[in-house]
Amino acid sequence: MSKAIYIATTGPNSGKSIISLGLMQMLLGKAAKVGYFRPIIDDFHLGQMDNHIKTMITYFDLELAFEDAYAYTRSQIIQKKNKGKEDEIISKIISKYKAIEDRFDFMLVEGTDFSGEDNIIEWDINVLMAKNLGIPTILLSSGVGKTVEDLVGNLQIAYDSFKEKGVEVLSVVANKVNPENLVEIKEGLLANLPTNVLVNVIPFNPVLANPTIKEIVEELDGKVLFGEAYLNNQAGYFSVGAMQLRNYLTHLKNDSLVITPGDRADIILGALQANVSANYPMISGIVLTGGLLPEESIIKLIEGLSEIVPIISVEGGTYSITNRIGDIRPRMYAENLQKITTSIHAFQNYVEVNALEEQLITFKASGITPRMFQYNLVKRAQSNKKHIVLPEGMDERILMATKELLDTNTVDITLLGDPKEITEKISRLDLALDLEKVSIVMPTESPYFEDYAKTLHELRKHKNLNLAMARDLMEDPSYFGTMMVYKGHADGMVSGAVNTTQHTIRPALQFIKTKPGISVVSSVFFMCLEDRVTVFGDCAINPNPTAEELAQITILSAETSLAFGIEPKVAMLSYSSGTSGMGEDVDKVRRATELVKNMKPDLKVEGPIQYDAAVDIKVGKTKLPDSEVAGQASVFIFPDLNTGNNTYKAVQRETGALAIGPVLQGLNKPVNDLSRGCTVNDIFNTVVITAIQAQGI
Repeated sequence: MSKAIYIATTGPNSGKSIISLGLMQMLLGKAAKVGYFRPIIDDFHLGQMDNHIKTMITYFDLELAFEDAYAYTRSQIIQKKNKGKEDEIISKIISKYKAIEDRFDFMLVEGTDFSGEDNIIEWDINVLMAKNLGIPTILLSSGVGKTVEDLVGNLQIAYDSFKEKGVEVLSVVANKVNPENLVEIKEGLLANLPTNVLVNVIPFNPVLANPTIKEIVEELDGKVLFGEAYLNNQAGYFSVGAMQLRNYLTHLKNDSLVITPGDRADIILGALQANVSANYPMISGIVLTGGLLPEESIIKLIEGLSEIVPIISVEGGTYSITNRIGDIRPRMYAENLQKITTSIHAFQNYVEVNALEEQLITFKASGITPRMFQYNLVKRAQSNKKHIVLPEGMDERILMATKELLDTNTVDITLLGDPKEITEKISRLDLALDLEKVSIVMPTESPYFEDYAKTLHELRKHKNLNLAMARDLMEDPSYFGTMMVYKGHADGMVSGAVNTTQHTIRPALQFIKTKPGISVVSSVFFMCLEDRVTVFGDCAINPNPTAEELAQITILSAETSLAFGIEPKVAMLSYSSGTSGMGEDVDKVRRATELVKNMKPDLKVEGPIQYDAAVDIKVGKTKLPDSEVAGQASVFIFPDLNTGNNTYKAVQRETGALAIGPVLQGLNKPVNDLSRGCTVNDIFNTVVITAIQAQGI
C-alpha cells in the first residue's frame, strides 16, 4: 500500500473534514498505526491546539503529540516568505514529516484551509508540498455557489495543475453538491478526467454546515448562563424574537436558535416552553443580546425547569449579533461527536471506498524530488557516520562546507594543511567552526607519513618508484588523503575545488584501483531538476569510451542510480533513435546497448535513442512505441565526454538545476572529484554522497 495520501482543496470551506475523518476511519481498518500531519495550520492561542489536529488525535486516539503533527503556523509562513526563505519552508516540512513517517504504517496528510487572503500562493504551496513529499493526492472542491459547469471546470483545472507538477491525483471529490445535481456533476467529471481517476460526489449536508452553540459562544465571546452541557447543539436556523410571542412561535423550526434582547422575558420563556411541547419544534439555544440579563424572578423560574437549552448572553445589538452569527464558519472539533460521525457516514455512503483502497495499494511513486533526494542523502549519511578527508583544507568553500557538515552531524572530517594557517583562515572568515570537532593534519608532520611513503613505494616500485620519490609524492595532499583512504584511516576523500580532476583521481587509479571485473573508472552527475532527479554519465572522465567501456559505464550508472533511490530506466543517447541511423558513432551505442542487455537482461535500457525521445513521452511513443524507457528515462548515458560534459552544463545553466557530482564509480573505495567552480552546497552534497558510498552501497 502507498505510504501516504495528501488531501488538497481548491478553496475555503470545501468540507475537507469529511475526507480526513472518513479516510482515517478507512485506513485504521487496514493498517495498525496511522499517522496524521498538517504542514501548515492556522494560528492558535497559547495553550490551545489546532482543531483539525486535536479532533483527529482525540477521536481516533492517535499516538501522536500535537507539536509533531504540524510544521508551521500561517503567520510563520508569511514571515519566512517575506524574508525569501522558501527553501527553508519546504526543508522543514519534509524534515517534520519524515520524523514521524517511520513510526506509522500509513500517513494521512491534510493541506491548508485557504483561510488566508492570498489563495494563489496557498494553492502553489499545496502543490509544492504534495510534490516534495512524493505522495498521491485527493482533490476536493465545494459546490456551494457554483454552477455545474463551474464545479466541473474547477476540479478539471485543479487536476491539470497538480499533474503538470508531477503530482499523481488518485481521486477528485465534489462536495456540498445540490442533491439534484449529483448525477450530472459525476457524469461531467467522468467525461473530462482520465479513467484511472476516481470521481466521487457528496451532497450538501445541513448538519455539517451549521455552527454549534459552542462555536457561537467563542465567536461572540459570550457568557453561558444555562445549559453548558448542551453546547454541542447544532444551530440549524436562527431567527430574531422581536415580535409578540404569539407571532414568533409560528416562525420556530427544528434546531432553531432564538436571538432576542435579554429583557424579553416573554420570548425567552415562550421559546423554552415550546422546546418541551410536543406541538412545537425543539430549539438549539437562546442568544440574549445587548448585554442584558433577565430579571432575578425569571432566572429563578428558568433554574427550576426540568429541561433546558443553552442560554448565552452577549454584548452588541440584536442586528449586528444576527449578522455575525450568519458569518460564522462552522468547523470540526473533538467534542462534537455528531458532526464527526455524520462526516464519516457521508464518506462511507458517497465515496467508492473499495476502489480508493485499490488505488492506494497499487500506487507507485514515479520519481523523487530534489528536496526529498537531498533530505534522504543527509539522513542516510547520518545513520552511519563516516570519516571523510578533504585535502584542500585552506579553501574557504571547503571550510564553510565543513562547518555545515559538522553542524548537521553528518560526517567526521579531516582537513589537510598547515593547522596554524587553517586556524587563522577560519578566524579571518569569522567562521564559527568548532576546531575540537575537526581533525587538521599537515601531511609531513603526520606520524603516518613515513608508513604511507613506504606503502606507496611497495605498491609502485614495479613502476620504478623509489622511496625518495614516494616521500615527495606523499607531501602532496591528494596522495596523502588517498593513502588515508587506502589504509582505512579515512572512509573516503573529496577533492578538486582547487586541483584538477586528473590530480584528484590519479592517486586513486594508481593504488586504490578499480573493483574486480571493472576496467574503467567513470562518473555520474545527479541532476536535480525542478521536479525530479536524473542521472547523467559519463560527463567527467572518459573522453571517447569504446562500446565495451560504454556498457560498463551504463551498468555502473544504473547501479549507482538504484543505490540512491532512483529507479534506473536507461537511455543510451545518440543522434538517432532505434534502427533509423547509420554511422560509426551510432553503431558504437547500438553495440554497447546489446552488451548491456546481454549482461543485465532485467535492466530497462533503450539505445540508441535521442534525448527528446528519452524525456518527452509523446516523442518517445512516436519514435519507439514499444519502449519501456522512451519518454520516461531516469539515467542518461552519453556516447563521449564532449557530448556529456556540454549537455550537463547546458542543462545546469539553462534550467537552474543542481548538479551533484561528478560521483566516481568503479573504484574499490570512494574518492570523488569537485569542479573548481564548485559552491559550498556542491561540496556539502559531494561529501554526503561519498559518505554513503563508504557505507558499502
